[in-house]
Amino acid sequence: MMKTPYRPILHIPKTKMEKICDIVGIGLFILSNLFIIFQWSQIPDRIPVHFNGKGEVDRWGSKYELIILPFIGMFVLLLTSLFEKAPHMYNYPERINESNAEKFYLNSRKMLNIIKNICMILFALINFQIVQIALGKTEFLWIWFIPGIIVSLIITIGIGIYKQSKIK
Repeated sequence: MMKTPYRPILHIPKTKMEKICDIVGIGLFILSNLFIIFQWSQIPDRIPVHFNGKGEVDRWGSKYELIILPFIGMFVLLLTSLFEKAPHMYNYPERINESNAEKFYLNSRKMLNIIKNICMILFALINFQIVQIALGKTEFLWIWFIPGIIVSLIITIGIGIYKQSKIK
């Protein structure tokens, strides 16, 4: 049986960058949900609910399906926010110890914060685009949409792993 290493529970205040990311990501998510609420009476009964790789609509559904995304986004926000508060529970390399734990925790929490806020921006953009398509103001998702999200997540994770590798 493998012994679980001791990890101190530290209360590290959020950095300025984390606070700014939260304001942008969560703010855009909230604005997109308000946008849906204010546009609700203009949104037709049939909206796009799925897109192919080219960003073209390949399934239409009821406008009430639009309610699902804000709930999924809220679940993601709640879950990731809870995980941000417990960086001592993450998986770390064996070289973590009491002298470098704060650096590991902060690096990991920053990475999770950015990923959380990229997800919030993703939900905001999807909400906005679905309404735009439903209202006939555009016909498809932006072509750079999915590749842009994937690249930003890969870069965030790559930078986080690189920074973690430099912690002594």
